[in-house]
Parts: sequence; structure tokens; C-alpha cells
Amino acid sequence: MKPANISALPKPGFVIGGKKTTESSIGSYDHLYPANGQLTYAVPLGGKKEMDEAVAAARKAYPAWRAMPVNEKRKLMNRFAQVIRDHGEELKAIVMAENGSPHMMADVFPEWIADLFEYNAGWADKIGGDMITTWPAPAFDYTIDEPYGVIGIIVPWNGPAISFGQMIAPAMAVGNTCIIKPSEFAPYSCIRLGELALEAGIPEGVINVVPGGGEGGTALCSHPGVDKLHFTGGGHTAQKVLSAAQPNLTPVGLELGGKSARLVFADADRQTAIQAALMGCIPMSGQACIAGTRVLVEDSIFDSFVADVQNAASYIKVGDPADADTAMGPLIHKQQMDRVLGFVDRASSNGARIVSGGERLGGDLADGFFVGPTLVADVDASHEVVRDEVFGPVVSFMRFRDEEEAVRLANATPYGLAAYIESNDLKRVHRVAEALDAGSILVNNAYGLPVAAPFGGNKQSGVGRVGGIHGIREFVRTKNVYINMA
Repeated sequence: MKPANISALPKPGFVIGGKKTTESSIGSYDHLYPANGQLTYAVPLGGKKEMDEAVAAARKAYPAWRAMPVNEKRKLMNRFAQVIRDHGEELKAIVMAENGSPHMMADVFPEWIADLFEYNAGWADKIGGDMITTWPAPAFDYTIDEPYGVIGIIVPWNGPAISFGQMIAPAMAVGNTCIIKPSEFAPYSCIRLGELALEAGIPEGVINVVPGGGEGGTALCSHPGVDKLHFTGGGHTAQKVLSAAQPNLTPVGLELGGKSARLVFADADRQTAIQAALMGCIPMSGQACIAGTRVLVEDSIFDSFVADVQNAASYIKVGDPADADTAMGPLIHKQQMDRVLGFVDRASSNGARIVSGGERLGGDLADGFFVGPTLVADVDASHEVVRDEVFGPVVSFMRFRDEEEAVRLANATPYGLAAYIESNDLKRVHRVAEALDAGSILVNNAYGLPVAAPFGGNKQSGVGRVGGIHGIREFVRTKNVYINMA
């Protein structure tokens, strides 16, 4: 196992008002490389003092950024996108070192982030408002799309660099300034992107980066100088975010967890469906909110399909994130690894069949937090491994008799982020897609978040959408102007 490429990491600290600082008012967190458990750096944590400074910097920058001609905003954002591309290799190394993303996944991140900024830059001169027809008296009525002001953004440790682009790009395109709080578990990519924004000419204070934990999150969410919040993470933490935002009645957008079902019908292309089933555990080692971790299989093919997936799983390489052929890297830290293995142990104790995996990997991987692809079958629908978000490489398999039962089982969860359909029957695909209670429906091994498409969940998977025009609307509020013409 090669050590983390620490030389690629930015010096941990805060990017506030165009300045990089490294002193914390509340202490630091020892960040460990997930692949070998070794220290990278002690990461300064942001608390109330740092958040106060970041809010002040964002509020100071807001009037000028809002007033900047939209063509200039667009040019600056496009320049930032190019700077991200220019530093692509560096950003890949950072992503691999901060959360153990394998090379083949980190490889796509810089272009994805750059695309997010370029796409949203295109909206800077295309929003405005509407003309409203009025009656009975003559009047001239129109709406104006206005920025909120200062946006507080909390992003998760599993994909902080992508979340940086998903939230900040639309927010700043419409004239907001931002404070982003990455997790102490994966702070480096956001810090470096904050530095690169300044190199690209983004004005000081438009993007402020304050890594931190719970104390920093509470300080940001409860701050009266924040005009809107957007949180990506788990439901339990979301409740804390809402509680902290409550006294100021700060509006909150939420992109939360999922327990997405993948419906495999007998008419599906077998090889495509096998690959699709493994997508529940391969990307980010299952630490992905959108992962299809409940595979519902038509009864007539269940046994042979599970056997085929088991065979395919044996070929997945779990290992060094820096190796080009590694498909799965480690979990983020030991606590997460222990949590995942606890789910598997309890499922086994309750009669589930562990088809493969379910153990910490040893040998050359013994010092890291590695769990291989874990397939669980013959599990009751009421068990926690089926109902709760495991956030690890664990996929459960269940049977269904017909389309009606498949939809019922898929919807029998408090989550509603995504759902997947594997079928060559186009009429069925449309019927089932309409019946599934989820924000995104992906068909025939589809996996991804197109920058122009809306993404978000129903039920306990969140409120609001990011991506496309829907993501732009998350960060504007409507003002109505009514002129009496009588």
C-alpha cells in the first residue's frame, strides 16, 4: 500500500475574505488517510469565531458581486472552470488522499466540477423574471429573480469536491456569496478549490471555506447573517441543522440520504443488470446517497441472478486508491467500517444469508478501513439492513412476484432519493417510473448526475433540487412589482 500523496495536499486551514489562515479558535482534527490509517495533517477546525469572520467577509463581498454585470460574472466563472482543469492532476491526488476515492473515480472529478461551473455560468444572464397578466384593473406587473444574499453550505465527506460545484456554482451565478463548510474527515479538496477561485480572479469573500465539525456547523446554521442554508448529509444531522436554523427562520435546502431500490425484471439484459446490481457497492465503496443498495429481483430469475452477481463480485479489485485498476477503495474511517460490519453481523444473526463479503480485509489492506463487496440475500423486508442507510458496500437482495409487489417493496421505505429499473419492456419502464416515489429514476444500468438535470429526494431524502434550472431556483427568491396603470 503506497502512502498518501501528502505533497499534493494544501496546507489545512481556512479561506476567508481572500486570506488563508491556519489558527483555530477551537482546536484541530487529526485526519487519517483511509487506506492505511496514517496521519496526513492536523486540520484546524472552524468554530463561532471563524464563522463570524466568514459571514462578515461574505456580507462585505455581496453588494459588489450582486451588482457585477452578468457577463463579467459569467467570464469569471468560466475562467475558474479552466483553472480547475489546469489543476486536474493535483485535484485528483487530493481527492484520493482525503477520502480514499479510487483513481478511476477521482479521474472524472476535475472535469465534472469544471463542467458544473461552466454550465451554471451560462445561467448568469438568463434568469430575470416574468410578466404577469392582471385583472380587473389595468396594471403592469412583473417579477424579479433576486439572490438571497449569503448562502451557508455544508457538504459531506464522501464527495466534497463535487458538492462544492453543485452548490456554489448556481449560488454564485445568480449573485449570492457563499460560505462552505467541508467535513473535517475530507477537507482538502474544498480548501484547494477555494484557493483556486482566488487565483482565477473570483473576488475576495465570494467563496469562503471553513472546515469543521459539529461546532462549526451549529455556528453557521444559527448565524443571523446567513440568508439561506443548504445541507447535504444524513437525516440525523439534518434535524440538528433545522433546529439551529429555527430561531432565525433561515430557509434550508436539504439533500439527504437514500435507500434506493433497483428493480430487476426477468426481461432485463442479464449482463447489464449484473453490472448494475454491483453499482450499489462499487462507487465510493457504497458511501453514496444515490447507491442502489436494495436489489429487488423477479422471483423466476432470483437464484441464478444472485449467483451471477456473486461471481462477478469476485472480480472486483479492492485496494490501493492510487492504482489505476482499483475499483473500490476504503471506507472513510474506522468508525464507519465498524458501523457497516455491525449491520452485516446483525443481519446474519437474524437469519440473512451472507452471499459474499462482510469482513474487514486483511493482508496488504489490513491497516486501512477496507470492506469488500458484501451481498446479503434472504433478508426480511423489516430488517435494518434493508430499511436503513448503511453507507457502505452492502447490497441486499429480495424477491418479488410481479410488478405491483416490486413497486410496493421499492416504496416501503422512509427514503425517496432514487430508484432504478432494469427492464427491456418500455411500457413497463414508464409505468413503474411513474409509480416509484423517488426524485430520480434511472433505467438500465444508468448511474450519474447530469449537471443539467435536477437531483434531490422525496420523503426523508430531502427538500429542494440541485442541477439545471431547478438548482438555479434554489438560490433565488421572487419579488413581485405591481404598477397601477389606472
